[in-house]
Amino acid sequence: MIFHPMDFLIFLALGISIWAQFKVKGNFKKWSEVATRTGLSGAEAARRILDSNGLSHVPIEVVPGTLSDHYDPINRVVRLSESVYYGHSIASVSVAAHEVGHAIQHQQAYPALVIRHRIFPVANIASGIAPFLFIGGMLLQQFSLIGIGILVFSAAVAFQLVTLPVEFDASKRAKSLMLAEGILYNDEEKGVKKVLNAAALTYVAGALMALFELIKFVMIFLQGNNEEE
Repeated sequence: MIFHPMDFLIFLALGISIWAQFKVKGNFKKWSEVATRTGLSGAEAARRILDSNGLSHVPIEVVPGTLSDHYDPINRVVRLSESVYYGHSIASVSVAAHEVGHAIQHQQAYPALVIRHRIFPVANIASGIAPFLFIGGMLLQQFSLIGIGILVFSAAVAFQLVTLPVEFDASKRAKSLMLAEGILYNDEEKGVKKVLNAAALTYVAGALMALFELIKFVMIFLQGNNEEE
């Protein structure tokens, strides 16, 4: 079957993902041009939140790239891109605070983050192996390979799904912490929401696409087994 009914939903999720990427870049660019009234940079905002939450031992490093910001749970380091680290904009402090949110999750053993860390190695391998199992099963009409691919790919889908509460919670923490620490004023919260909500949409689209792909191959597997009986 060249076109599967689930392909429509997969293409729809892909379209949402592409649109979300444009929204992320557009909102970041727009709010990068709006300075915070406190004058704090992303690095300064991150340091203030970390210190006030008992994480003064967690360093902040600058890394190359655009929107390459992340929290490294292995080395326990907050890494910020140059535009976020040095920037004094609403976008800069929003992204920085979001990454600090992950550091706080780590400190508090936030359940969804713990699960994500544990399944990451399996999910990382699974995402590389599953496509070959699916393609091999389709070409050779060996539905047992597709069945194995489904089991393997389920780990990657689980990782995508558990990422959603992790990212949403980090953004929620960022918004409340920036206000609590006096990094932003209430009327600046609109920009924070625009930047972080757009980023969250990319994770939603990615999870939907992975879930729809899994459902597609489950349907192919079940149909193939029925035809063989």
